[in-house]
Amino acid sequence: MKALLQRVTGAAVSVAGEVVGKIGRGLVIFIAVASGDTEKDAHYLIQKTINLRIFSDEAGKFNLSALDIKGELLVVSQFTLLADTSKGRRPSFIDAAPPAQAEELFERFVEQARATGLKVETGRFQQYMQVEIHNDGPVTILLDSRE
Repeated sequence: MKALLQRVTGAAVSVAGEVVGKIGRGLVIFIAVASGDTEKDAHYLIQKTINLRIFSDEAGKFNLSALDIKGELLVVSQFTLLADTSKGRRPSFIDAAPPAQAEELFERFVEQARATGLKVETGRFQQYMQVEIHNDGPVTILLDSRE
């Protein structure tokens, strides 16, 4: 399971012109579920995400986590994080989990995120989405539950 974190001052996700999720200061979390991933992967990634110290303290140092600042989370499914571009010019997504399994683990990740008490918004699984992101920094970090 992979998570691409982007620290933001605000973000929104729309489907067919309708805003379905919107946050203020916090993290946009793009999630990709690979074949073989389990609930353990989801648990690892949410714990790593909310506790990762990537927000600045008064001295400008990365000493605060999303939990510390009571940040908001926008979670969006994005299987393209699993793209294999090692051969040819068209990415392969063979490592991506089947949609039913991916959706189940995506929902587990979201449930665990909500259990932290932080505000959590989402996109819509397997839908064409437009994501508006106001990067803060920018700070972008890739997490992989298998590493």
